[in-house]
Amino acid sequence: MDDPIRAGLLEAREALDRLLEDRETLTRIRRAADFLIETFTQGRKVFSCGNGGSMCDAMHFAEELTGRFRKDRKAYPALAVSDPSHLTCAANDFGYEQVFSRYLEALGSAGDCLIALSTSGKSPNVLSALKTARSLGMKSVALTGRKGSEMESLSDLCICTPAGTYADRVQELHIKVLHLLIETVERHFHPEHYR
Repeated sequence: MDDPIRAGLLEAREALDRLLEDRETLTRIRRAADFLIETFTQGRKVFSCGNGGSMCDAMHFAEELTGRFRKDRKAYPALAVSDPSHLTCAANDFGYEQVFSRYLEALGSAGDCLIALSTSGKSPNVLSALKTARSLGMKSVALTGRKGSEMESLSDLCICTPAGTYADRVQELHIKVLHLLIETVERHFHPEHYR
């Protein structure tokens, strides 16, 4: 195909179609939403982390929970591990592999939940965050694009989006998943917004 724009959109549509047909992954998304609902019901916090575009997705996820997604409602306690002063301090003092885990060590508690994003499933600092979350008694949901990654064994629930070869398509499905999680939380706590 000579038109890269059309080709890119068709590829993205194919990735979304694969997700729609993947019943196991859809079930995992529903379970992840249940984790979040349980976390907020218990008055606990949700953390999110990732690198590069995945950090942007983690930040977007947290701000949709603390701010507004579709309609006004109570803010939900969500934090993206993205504070530049913390990241540079922890990286300088402990190494980049510890930037997320140090944050969780400081602010995370049993009953909280971590949403950890890595398109490759191999990011050392995300893997370290999952280990720390487990040691603190936090629940964890991993979002990746690679089956069989170490994230599967380190998380309570792993969502692997069937998006193909490149990180951009994986991230496109990750933001869909994150929006679905937020919408499901809102539908649970504020069903009146969806009538």
